[in-house]
Amino acid sequence: MTESAAASPPAGRLGTFAGVFTPSILTILGIILFLRLGYVVGDAGLLRALAIIALANAVSVLTSWSLAAIATNLKVKGGGDYYLISRTLGPQFGGAIGIALFFAQSISIAFYAIGFAEGVTAVVDVGWLSERGIAALAIGPLFVLAWLGSDWATKFQFAIMAVLGLALLTFTIGAASRFEPAILDANWQPAGELPFWALFALFFPAVTGFTQGVSMSGELANPTRSLPLGTFLAVGLSTLIYFGVAVLFAGVAPGGELAADYEAMRHVSAWPAAITAGICAATLSSALASFLGAPRILQALANDRLFPLLGAFATVHPRTGNPRRAVLASVVIALATVALGDLNLVAPIVSMFFLISYGLLNYATWYEAHAGSPSFRPRFRWYHEHVSLAGCLVCAAMMFAIDPWAGGLALVVFAAVHQFLGRTVERARWNDSSRSALFQRVRRSLHAMGDTVAHDRDWRPVILAFTDEPARRARLLDFASWIEGGSGLTIAVQMVEGEGLEARRRRDELQGGLAAELEGREPPVFARVVLAGDPVVGFKTLVQAAGLGPIRPNVALFNWFDREGIAEDAPAMRAYGEYLRHALRFGCSVVVLAARGVDLARASSLPADGRRIDVWWNDDASSRLALLLSYLVTRTVEWDEAALRVLVPHSRQREVAAPEASAAAADTAQLERVRAFLDEVRIRADAVLVDGDGWERLAAASAGAALAFYPFRVRPHGPSDVRGEPLPSSLAGMPPLALVNAVHDLDLDAQPDEGPQ
Repeated sequence: MTESAAASPPAGRLGTFAGVFTPSILTILGIILFLRLGYVVGDAGLLRALAIIALANAVSVLTSWSLAAIATNLKVKGGGDYYLISRTLGPQFGGAIGIALFFAQSISIAFYAIGFAEGVTAVVDVGWLSERGIAALAIGPLFVLAWLGSDWATKFQFAIMAVLGLALLTFTIGAASRFEPAILDANWQPAGELPFWALFALFFPAVTGFTQGVSMSGELANPTRSLPLGTFLAVGLSTLIYFGVAVLFAGVAPGGELAADYEAMRHVSAWPAAITAGICAATLSSALASFLGAPRILQALANDRLFPLLGAFATVHPRTGNPRRAVLASVVIALATVALGDLNLVAPIVSMFFLISYGLLNYATWYEAHAGSPSFRPRFRWYHEHVSLAGCLVCAAMMFAIDPWAGGLALVVFAAVHQFLGRTVERARWNDSSRSALFQRVRRSLHAMGDTVAHDRDWRPVILAFTDEPARRARLLDFASWIEGGSGLTIAVQMVEGEGLEARRRRDELQGGLAAELEGREPPVFARVVLAGDPVVGFKTLVQAAGLGPIRPNVALFNWFDREGIAEDAPAMRAYGEYLRHALRFGCSVVVLAARGVDLARASSLPADGRRIDVWWNDDASSRLALLLSYLVTRTVEWDEAALRVLVPHSRQREVAAPEASAAAADTAQLERVRAFLDEVRIRADAVLVDGDGWERLAAASAGAALAFYPFRVRPHGPSDVRGEPLPSSLAGMPPLALVNAVHDLDLDAQPDEGPQ
């Protein structure tokens, strides 16, 4: 066996008739038609039997409609249903249904082989060989055909089709000669007592093979044309055959006789031996179609590398493109299923997997259309998204109407594989429709948000984090993720000075590098590199223009201007302060992180329950924003056990030599007001009196804090403390510090009935 993983398989050679129509219709016209349809007509009555056939085929028609749309919108490659679903819904849905369909079709080989064995033992006495032995022997030649490839298998299917055609012809001749309108009238009413859905469950497997041709997508010369046309022809012709045979059955024998005789078709036929041959041909053709479809699904799965252990099955025969290793896997599963023998246990679950695949195919098509992507341009002009949605809902209803336990178990297995892939597959190797669907969802949400009134209850941090220095970027973005508190957004901004083509190229390189650097961050951070001839003009333009619709940046985050030896009123410090003023002027509150990497690392190394966050209270808008941001920090996993402390400076009456008693009373009243406020806004924190509010008191009062928030002001000479005194350029010796200046006051206790209407 010479196989190759690197060489591309040969181009498809099969046309519509051989590649899609033949395997589909041969699977549909299976053992249910020959051995169970008469029973359904007799027990249910013709009226209910026709309803069962119509309802079951509604799944086929609706799903074929979706298939026609999605197959004419993509250049379909190998993998059939798996390819269509994975390239639309993504690797999680695709991989889950792919692995389920592979096992379902491989197990189906055993089902059909055992059906063949039952047909043989009904007419031939082979007491020396059990039905399992006959089924295992039947799998042998089918394996050889599957091993040789689709060309040989297709030739064999043509012979099977001729046998099936002869069997149906002899039945029609025999039924026509015995047909009596009076018997037909009597058979409108049911002769048995089985409920409708039990009979439906008995009949439904008859129509589950209409996507067998889809599994051959990789070997079609023109899959875009062949898949919808071949599937529609197979579904349409088989539906007519089932309706016609049901009517003929109802006119040749009383319902009680039909319900008691599984071999009624043989007894009615003008040549009973043709029906026996048809039963054998139907089961073998269905098994062969599964033998061709299952390995191709496995090969496509392995080629996409969703399951690392399946890598060996990605290889194909270099001349025929036949996935022979996958064929070996299918035959092993089929023989193991025959050996187990208890098919009744797994048969309902297998049927559920087929229904899940049909439902997902419908859902994938609706999902693609509903996403509103400009790339969704199916050549099938009669498509409408509501047809696919109806197909999805019908499939879901069928699952629980037929067997709720089997349906639930199949969904659990499917969900488990879906979750496994969600944890192991970081990024698909292809583009699916999820981005288009998300864009459409964002678009609708933005329009809906635009129709609502902004309210303080809805405030969330939307952060522009300015990070020109890569050495300090990581800690600034870590801090941004803390003050997001799981509710905001962060955009990492890097300003680039320059003009012209070379500058734009550099901007593009930096954009790619910044995006790569931020990849994998949790929560995610968006990257934005801005090119401007004048950095100040670029900064002001960005702050005004950033955002989309009602989502606008409301926090500008900076690293501290930490340069030793720079005077507080030096030109560089004043220029830094000017950027802060521009941010405030254009509607962004300012937060400045003043912390060295070693200090943040030390704070992060503290036990979770040993961390403390201090908030300096000045009873102003900046204090309230600092309090809210500190609370958001405690909503993150890293800080959820941290203690929150609000530092309330002693009353200023002490500074004007007020009587001791009067100052103490003022301090107590101030502290009680802060405690009442904390209770009112539902933030759990301790309010503590501290001695003074100047910058010189900060280091001592917040000693041991893992993080401290301090309201500050921006003066013409640069940043200053709450008293207006310039902040030192170097903040060495301080705890990790977040300086906060709010441009708007937030009502932390805003109620739904308050505010603008």
